[in-house]
Amino acid sequence: MALNFNQYAVEANTFMKEYAEKIKVDDVNKAGRILSAVLHGLREVISTEESLQLMAQLPMFLKAVYVNGWSGHKKERIRSLVEFIDLVNRFDGVTSVHDFGSDDETTKYIKTTFLALRKYISFGELEDIRTELPKELKPLIFEEFLL
Repeated sequence: MALNFNQYAVEANTFMKEYAEKIKVDDVNKAGRILSAVLHGLREVISTEESLQLMAQLPMFLKAVYVNGWSGHKKERIRSLVEFIDLVNRFDGVTSVHDFGSDDETTKYIKTTFLALRKYISFGELEDIRTELPKELKPLIFEEFLL
């Protein structure tokens, strides 16, 4: 099997430009940090099995983002949106103050990230992820479907 790294790079750059536009961020690097923090927050609240099923649907470049820095899995006990926002901010580290700003802005980024990932993730997989989320986080996945 030949690996076409140039194709991965083209696909990743295209996705990141579109993602930055969707979240209304001019800096693609900032958009990348936001995407990474949201994905890392998600992987900490869903089971390892669900993470593996999710990754199976992601293109190579998003798999790499998802697993970057993942050394083990101890599921975080998140009970509210505020706790999830705090978790996402922790994954963004010291830049979170500049990248995320208010909780409302962070919530919009999280929702938009899930919308952008629908390009790759099946409705059934999104339902499976949703079942593992606390009640307050469930609308983040399907809110746009309900409108």
